Amino acid sequence: MENPRPFVIKYKVVKSESQYLEYSEILSSLSPQYSLDEIELLQLLLEKWESDKHNIQQKDPIILLKSLMDSQNLKAKDLVVILNLSKGTVSKILNYKKGLSKSSIRILSEYFKIDQSTLNRSYSLY
Repeated sequence: MENPRPFVIKYKVVKSESQYLEYSEILSSLSPQYSLDEIELLQLLLEKWESDKHNIQQKDPIILLKSLMDSQNLKAKDLVVILNLSKGTVSKILNYKKGLSKSSIRILSEYFKIDQSTLNRSYSLY
C-alpha cells in the first residue's frame, strides 16, 4: 500500500500586517483562469483579517493595545521601555486602573502606526 502524500497547507489564517500584505501581493499576481479556488481562498482570508481589524478598532483602547502587543509579541515590560514609564504604571494602564495620557497615546500611535483617535477614546477605569 502506498503512503498517502502529506497534506500541505499553503495558506493560513492572517495574523499580522506583514502576512496580510504578502497575501495581498500574491492575490494580485494570480490569474483567474488558472487559480480561481486559490483566489477565493485568499480573498476570504484577507476579508477576515480586515473584518477582525475593523472590529478591534471599535473596541476600547486597552483591548486594542493588548491586541497590538500580542500581534507583535510584546509584553508589558516592552511597554515600560517604549513609553518610558514604570512597571507599576504600565500595569495600572493595562488593568484599567489608570488612563492613557496624551503623551502615551502619541507614542503608542507612532510606534504601532495607528491613528491617535483609536487610542483616544473614553473607557471605564476600575
